Amino acid sequence: MRVLLVEDDSMVGQAIEDSLKDACYAVDWVKNGQSAISTIELQHYDIILLDLGLPGRDGLKVLTDIRSSGKPVPILIITARDAVEDRVRGLDDGADDYLSKPFEMKELFARMRAVMRRKGGTAAPVLSNSILWLDPATHQVSDQHELVLRLSKREFALLEALMVRPGTILSRAQLEDSIYGWGEEVESNVVEYLIHSLRKKLGNDSIKNIRGVGWMVPRGK
Repeated sequence: MRVLLVEDDSMVGQAIEDSLKDACYAVDWVKNGQSAISTIELQHYDIILLDLGLPGRDGLKVLTDIRSSGKPVPILIITARDAVEDRVRGLDDGADDYLSKPFEMKELFARMRAVMRRKGGTAAPVLSNSILWLDPATHQVSDQHELVLRLSKREFALLEALMVRPGTILSRAQLEDSIYGWGEEVESNVVEYLIHSLRKKLGNDSIKNIRGVGWMVPRGK
């Protein structure tokens, strides 16, 4: 899952970025509102973490600009502004959730998972295609035979990208986007290596290759 972090405080931003990477997210970090708008025009994100107290263009203005452009990307506000009026305005202006600083990272991750579930139209905490079950909270995957496996960080990131949209073919570039953020060197054949590793653990039919196009997990019956 690829995350855009919009946070001007270097210490707070670094701590959040490090925690996101440790939790298997691909994360890009910008420090002002104009950079956020420019970045969103060029790159797809699964979720945006948006501070409000930004230099130049305020976070609420960034929020309204994103929503007025028609982009449906989930937005989670993370801010020190904790007044009821600020929370109400943020939510009414199009944010999907609002988290006041300071916060525990485990709560941020839980709220991110909840926002993504709502985006996917499901209340279930586990991603499933009726063949595999992937738990974003524990990074464990299980199959119809109740075999439970814990995945490596990159195995999880790649399988999560596929499990969010069963039956949808994702290209190499799209899968690499789910694994790597800015400045991270894309290793040669990493997608093929991870898919090979996942198939060894979950079976050859767990991930389908559509020659010349990409990969997908099949839809369950």
